[in-house]
Amino acid sequence: MADRRLQVFHAVAKHLSFTKAGEALCMTQPAVTFQVRQLEEHFNTRLFDRTHGRISLTPAGAVAFAHAERILALSAELDSALRDLGGQVAGPLLIGASTTIADYLLPQILGEFRAAHPGVAPSLFVGNSETVQDRLRDRALDIGFIEGDTYLPALAGERLCSDELQVACAPGHPLAGRTAVAAGDLVEHAYLSREQGSGTREVIDRYLERAGIEPGALQVVMEASSPEALKGLVAAGMGFAIMSRVTVEKEVRLGLLVRIPLQPPLTRQLTAVYPRERIQSGLVGAFVQFARRRLEPPAPAQAKAGAKAKAPALSARSAP
Repeated sequence: MADRRLQVFHAVAKHLSFTKAGEALCMTQPAVTFQVRQLEEHFNTRLFDRTHGRISLTPAGAVAFAHAERILALSAELDSALRDLGGQVAGPLLIGASTTIADYLLPQILGEFRAAHPGVAPSLFVGNSETVQDRLRDRALDIGFIEGDTYLPALAGERLCSDELQVACAPGHPLAGRTAVAAGDLVEHAYLSREQGSGTREVIDRYLERAGIEPGALQVVMEASSPEALKGLVAAGMGFAIMSRVTVEKEVRLGLLVRIPLQPPLTRQLTAVYPRERIQSGLVGAFVQFARRRLEPPAPAQAKAGAKAKAPALSARSAP
């Protein structure tokens, strides 16, 4: 069990609020303040600056916060390892996911996994693929789900399924009537892009480079840090975007957006990533396998008479 003072300090540093930390830990604010003061006295240094009703980490506090994240992660890893010995699928599960996966694929998977294992307490951090990997490296997460492959040597990746990216535009856009769009034709139209650090953007940039097009050749009119914001801009007629099929299913059905395949097609892998040096807990392994089964495309029906058709699994192509 990690030092309680360190747990309280970590919560205050995470929320930058004694009140919010108390709410998260079910503690009173005076009790939170007391624990932090005890830790400051232990280290004989100030961990927070308190000015004008706001708090911020001091340089010493920033160092303590980085170490606290690793210490608490190791403590949770110990708890998990001991639970594994008893065959339990239970305990906290710190999950990180890129925006697309978190918004469109994970909610149903998490709900089903939690129903099957009521003792699991999942927590979901949402950020772009780069941020998720950085937090995994710092041991602030148990498992991450990103688009594409990991760029960090400290992380291992396990590919789960493929996902197709297509052009999305408003119904009145010049590209809307096409049955397919060649990469070279994209430079003629205003383009709405994901932000730097996004896994989606990285995959698109590599695709364009393979087609002989520098990413800078596109007419980028705006960047957006979420699929929802991007869809709103596209629907408003500000340009086209390249997005996962999964993210625009509803808008296409409602007639708000049009989806056109790229030629050649653009597909990417959705990947589970985790620290290489960490022994994967039974809980993390169980969740990855559960997610894999839900993300796999449906198996074709058996031709043999009397064979039972397998129930369709959630996949990147059939998710809501």
